Amino acid sequence: MTAPVPIAAFEIAADGATEVLESLRTAPAAGGAYVWLHFDRSDLQLAQWLKDNLPPIAAQSLVQPETRPRADAFDDGIIVNLRAVNLNPGSDTEDMVSLRMWITDQLVVTVRQRKVFSVDEMRNAAKAGRAPARPDLFLSELTGKLTTRIEEVSMQLEDAASDIEEAAFDEDPEMGTEALPLMRRRVIRLRRYLAPQRDALLRLAGSEMAMMSSDATSPMRECANLTARAVEELDAARDRLNVVQDHLDAKQAARIGRNSYVLSIVAAIFLPLGFLTGLFGMNVSGLPGTEWSGAFTAVSFSMAGVGVGLYALFRALRWF
Repeated sequence: MTAPVPIAAFEIAADGATEVLESLRTAPAAGGAYVWLHFDRSDLQLAQWLKDNLPPIAAQSLVQPETRPRADAFDDGIIVNLRAVNLNPGSDTEDMVSLRMWITDQLVVTVRQRKVFSVDEMRNAAKAGRAPARPDLFLSELTGKLTTRIEEVSMQLEDAASDIEEAAFDEDPEMGTEALPLMRRRVIRLRRYLAPQRDALLRLAGSEMAMMSSDATSPMRECANLTARAVEELDAARDRLNVVQDHLDAKQAARIGRNSYVLSIVAAIFLPLGFLTGLFGMNVSGLPGTEWSGAFTAVSFSMAGVGVGLYALFRALRWF
């Protein structure tokens, strides 16, 4: 069987020194070291190779078409699915990309759907011989890089939501109307994955993951805290954008109501005038004034008087 072509394949020693692997293997040659293999999910040979070399549940989880953030212990390893902000050209940052991982004491397998820039940083560091010394430290460092980028994007969305709020209430309501739907969609799409990612990081930092040492769980706990704060910021931004939407809807309803009210008053004034013009416009015998040269002037002044009288009556009734 043809083996898949890895994006990265390293054996990493206990001191962080790295060696590029010429052929795929799932166990290190020396004690205290571990192997890191990084694949692209689109590789047609990947699924079968994973099935032949990893536990069935782990192999299946690494090639699933759709994932959500999770962290679960199986056999002697951990299945971890995380999301990263999408920094690929032409993509929306909130359209988060998935990163699937299987981690044991001697093996780290990562599978991407689209390019994950944090993993590329880890790969470049490994090429330079500066890799984390253990798999749990590898996971902790990678999670920190993912979380840093997520925090930056969430803060940008928070600032953008503030700008829209100020525009809607103070400066240019039309600008708020145009930007609001897109911003609400961005917040929803980003928060969709951050809430379960926060839970996954809390599980990784918890005591139930036996292979996670204290020097790895402490940074992981901080990542979970930062992710929780990002979720709270997105919740606040979502609520503020909802308030902006309610404000714009109320202004629109008030504008429509005011215009309808004005049209109703105008119609009420011109309704009797339209009746009079229709009455005197009948082409029948016996219509008064047809032989009088001043009849048109008299009718015009009468209609003007009716209009003024109706206006005064409506004002007196406080209809407007």
